[in-house]
Amino acid sequence: MKSDVKDMKLAAKGKSRIEWAEREMPVLRQIRERFSKQKPLKGIRMACCLHVTTETANLAIALKSGGADVRLCASNPLSTQDDVAAALVKHYGIPTFAIKGEDNKTYYRHIDAALEFKPQITMDDGADLVSTILSKRKELIASIIGGTEETTTGVIRLRAMENDKVLAYPIIAVNDALTKHLFDNRYGTGQSTIDGIIRATNVLLAGKTVVVAGYGWCGRGVASRARGMGAQVVVTEIDPMKALEASMDGYAVMPMAKAARSGDVFITLTGDINVIDTQHFKAMKSGAIVCNSGHFNVEINIAGLKKISTSVREVREFVEEYTIQGNKKIYLLGEGRLINLAAAEGHPASVMDMSFANQALAAEFMIEKHDELQNKVYSVPEPIDKEIARLKLKAMEIAIDTLTPEQKKYLSSWQEGT
Repeated sequence: MKSDVKDMKLAAKGKSRIEWAEREMPVLRQIRERFSKQKPLKGIRMACCLHVTTETANLAIALKSGGADVRLCASNPLSTQDDVAAALVKHYGIPTFAIKGEDNKTYYRHIDAALEFKPQITMDDGADLVSTILSKRKELIASIIGGTEETTTGVIRLRAMENDKVLAYPIIAVNDALTKHLFDNRYGTGQSTIDGIIRATNVLLAGKTVVVAGYGWCGRGVASRARGMGAQVVVTEIDPMKALEASMDGYAVMPMAKAARSGDVFITLTGDINVIDTQHFKAMKSGAIVCNSGHFNVEINIAGLKKISTSVREVREFVEEYTIQGNKKIYLLGEGRLINLAAAEGHPASVMDMSFANQALAAEFMIEKHDELQNKVYSVPEPIDKEIARLKLKAMEIAIDTLTPEQKKYLSSWQEGT
């Protein structure tokens, strides 16, 4: 199949929204303009498994401008913006396989469709392309020169593949770039997660106790924004260093078993399974809201919640009410999937600008250097990271100082002391 989207009649609306997002993506714009002239990706087949949003659309357009043959599929069943998917097919000629709400079978059928043209580069958001290739489509490995990965969860999976010596080609971990995780994970996830919760529930966060599971960069961002909305924030952690940092940042820190008794809103951002488990649901107060902003919906034990429930019903779009023993109500948002994309629009374009600039430049780097790379997970080269920061500052019209020759000499010497 050439493409699979919900409704081509939505294409005009999608094009308008893609153009709106482009206004806030000046770094990617500069890269796209250079790509259009130099064609560094000419003739390269690229399979991209990403959230199909307005920002991703601008990345796909930039890659195509660079000469790549791009196919796009969804990296999450609930994250697709159907109007954007239609616009990519109709107005930009980019084969797209994504429908919001697609079932698991369709999701993997779309991944297979994106892989059908034997890609040379994979671009992942969660490592489902790589895992599918390694488990089901090994015949494709011979034509692949490398790939990139966007997320913390995906990088964890890929490093596990590397440790098990099954990773079959080099991967650049875009998530490791400072211009990605310091901004996308913290400011993007922070704002968009709160946005998704509010859109789904219209709940007032001021005065509520918000429990944030995980104090990585995503957790830091969500905790900060929840506090900014007037919430009392509790952090749960397994890492003593991060727990100490959360405490010194002014948050209450405690085990989930204790937090479950007092929380009003629970948000998981860990990348691990069953962070909120059956015993936690039993301890929660009636009316507790539970959601996930990690990549996969495994962080909440949904099967366990169903098992202890006497009834389940949808009370609002993206809100399911589970009734458990004692007529207690637990509200699960967005089927436990990424709440910021399930119920809202994901990260703002201005922060995705840097993340997708990393994706585009990492792909260019992979084409240039793949012969020198082993079947390992590599961080984004520091010069690329710094160049993206420089371009972003330039677009924001922010100037910074430069070292004088005297200062450079001082920093490179050891002779001068007190």
